[in-house]
Amino acid sequence: MTGKKNRLLIVFSKNPVAGQVKTRLAASIGEREALEVYETLRGITLVAAAGADCTKAIFYSDFIPENDLLLTGGQESFLQEGKELGERMHRAFLKGFSLGFDHIALIGTDCPGLSSFLIDRAFVELEMQDAVIGPARDGGFYLIGLNKPMPELFLDRKWSTSLVLNESLRILGRQGAEYALLPALTDIDTIENLRESGLWNLH
Repeated sequence: MTGKKNRLLIVFSKNPVAGQVKTRLAASIGEREALEVYETLRGITLVAAAGADCTKAIFYSDFIPENDLLLTGGQESFLQEGKELGERMHRAFLKGFSLGFDHIALIGTDCPGLSSFLIDRAFVELEMQDAVIGPARDGGFYLIGLNKPMPELFLDRKWSTSLVLNESLRILGRQGAEYALLPALTDIDTIENLRESGLWNLH
């Protein structure tokens, strides 16, 4: 496949249910308000993904909804498979490669700074590098892209820590993989992140 057809953007989304999304944020602003923030973030993600030159697939955490704002462009939808986040990401990459895509990038729905430009840039980097990572300022990442499966990056790891990014870079180094880094962005996980983002009118 060439051009857009060999590029797949995987979007990992939790099903938007109050009390099950943005739990750290909900502890500060309440479950309904945290759900509203999450839906705002998913809307931003939709705009960024829609403008990118690639095929899109939405992977849901618990069930595939009949209607959802992320499916408004006719994107394919799948269910995340696996117990841990790492296994779910690894299996999503395997699915993408099994469908015949050469360059695959995976994003979440937590990053208001994500743009179509950055997604397209990630795929340009994958034309030249083995991997691409978009660092999150909390020590994780908001985007990861690969040209082939790399289970070492995902399996038997601890997630949601400030060490995720550095450990990922060390793993890529041990695998002899050449990689590119995108600009660092902030995920919205805490009340402090939300205040800094200006996304929410805090009362």
